[in-house]
Amino acid sequence: MIRAGSLLVAVTLFGLGLLPARDGKAADLPLIDAHVHYSHDAWQMVPTADAIAILRRAGLRKVLVSSSSDDGTQKLYEAAPDLIVPELRPYRSRGELSSWMRDDTVLQHIEARLAKYSYVGIGEFHVYGADADLPVLKRVVALAKQHKLFLHAHSDADAVERLFRHDPQALVLWAHSGFDRPDAVRAMLKRYPTLWADLAFRSDHASQGKVDPAWRVLFEEFPDRFMVGTDTFTPERWFYIEEHAKWSRGWLADLPAPLAERIAYRNAEALFARTGFKPTR
Repeated sequence: MIRAGSLLVAVTLFGLGLLPARDGKAADLPLIDAHVHYSHDAWQMVPTADAIAILRRAGLRKVLVSSSSDDGTQKLYEAAPDLIVPELRPYRSRGELSSWMRDDTVLQHIEARLAKYSYVGIGEFHVYGADADLPVLKRVVALAKQHKLFLHAHSDADAVERLFRHDPQALVLWAHSGFDRPDAVRAMLKRYPTLWADLAFRSDHASQGKVDPAWRVLFEEFPDRFMVGTDTFTPERWFYIEEHAKWSRGWLADLPAPLAERIAYRNAEALFARTGFKPTR
């Protein structure tokens, strides 16, 4: 979901290469993309071999992938288990985005996939406000705790708080940093020490290779809690992955090297490690 037209404009610009990455060591910075989808409408437009080639050309160390349906994630993982880090999206098709939290059969799907495959998390899923208190969500939180997985939530702050009420020790990756302001993100990170935030489909934190001052302060205050992501929510977005990686390396180069490395890949590695995930192929 996009809450501001300016976000789309900025993402399109760096997708077309019009917001240049900075030169120098930035080009060599390892990246983990913590927000990629390979859903059923992408399979024909971007065949599996082509998708893996795109990810490798972007110089990505690892890629966190979820898909509608999960078959897309499994296709990529089978093709490149050294590269793909799978998470389980509850949706069996795109049409379930707004209904899944009220559909008990989703739980059967999730439990069956968890019994068959290995994952680091459940998500990315969409839930807002009081819908996070529905029985399906409570069970999802319980399953994440049982299987030592994190929750990747595309949610407002209210829903994230409700997830933590269900399990105060939950591991939560907040998709798009909630599309919220830096001060609001700060308040959530202060309150919940096991909350991380991805920067997928955001551009307000950096422009022309420079980090916004308010976001810089936030990154410095919480150096271990942010990670980058593309968000291939439509098949066409796959063709932006390489340019997004260049753009990310550009603005990361504006940060001190240790902080840039944390946001680029170390924070994602640390979160994955907390789940005990080990490739099974």
